Amino acid sequence: MYLYNIHAALEPLEGIPTLSGSVLVLLTSEELQQGVSIPGLEHILCHTPSARDARICKAESRHNCLCGTIVTPRYTKEHIPISFGYLLTEGLVVLCDDTGTSRSAVQHLRKDNPCRELGIGSFFYEFLEFLIVKDLHHLQGLEDHMNQLEDQILSGELEEFNSKMAALRKEMIRWIRYYTQLDDMVCEFQENENTIFSDSELKMFHMVEKRIGRLNNESQALREYSLQLRELFQAEIDIRQNRIMKILTVVTTIFLPLSLVAGWYGMNFTNMPELTWKYGYIAVIIASTLIVSLCLWIMKKKKFW
Repeated sequence: MYLYNIHAALEPLEGIPTLSGSVLVLLTSEELQQGVSIPGLEHILCHTPSARDARICKAESRHNCLCGTIVTPRYTKEHIPISFGYLLTEGLVVLCDDTGTSRSAVQHLRKDNPCRELGIGSFFYEFLEFLIVKDLHHLQGLEDHMNQLEDQILSGELEEFNSKMAALRKEMIRWIRYYTQLDDMVCEFQENENTIFSDSELKMFHMVEKRIGRLNNESQALREYSLQLRELFQAEIDIRQNRIMKILTVVTTIFLPLSLVAGWYGMNFTNMPELTWKYGYIAVIIASTLIVSLCLWIMKKKKFW
């Protein structure tokens, strides 16, 4: 567990914090489950959601606090989902985190704004900004990947397209769901039912809501792009199939007259003068060659290939 003084530029606290100032508490799901002993805060800390049980981004207003969970689409190197449980009161912020991301956010804020005094709302605003600050770069990386897939389709490289596109589509759905839920959560903050936030802090949440909306629009645009790529892929498959059918049609057209000739001379009639003619076989071969040559000339003249 880590304790920080929010008003004193997130200076670490030693020992048991007093209730007179604004305190930030960072703890894990295991510590939350075992029970944290902070005098005067036991009745509040018990309402903190566990990061281990977080499934969606949400905010719930209660009579003396605002609590909820945040689940991001990102994972750690150990493939652990980055999620949080949080609780806010007028003088307390509790973050339940099993990945160490919240502590990294605190260190980042202390480094970038060493002398800045924060409030409950302004700290949580900075925390949300820390979570989404690199999202646009990630979305641009997804767009670059889609551009590569488009180039591969146009160059005729269609191998493993479905598996790659399925992975991209699932990831885009996760990001869209994340931004939609995060936008609803920030809207709940702006309701300010418990009057935890000041007017200036509500303006901050309005700013982050707009940024989340733009990121959501970017994700929606990438999803539409993925659908266009699938249509392009299907069109390329149809073109290939049409080419194959065109070749089969040309071959069938060429050999149809030869099949007719073979059918004629395969009939068991007794009075067929060509059978006893000395040059009958050569005549049939020459006639068949002329027929094939004529068909090829007609096909090329009509630009069938």
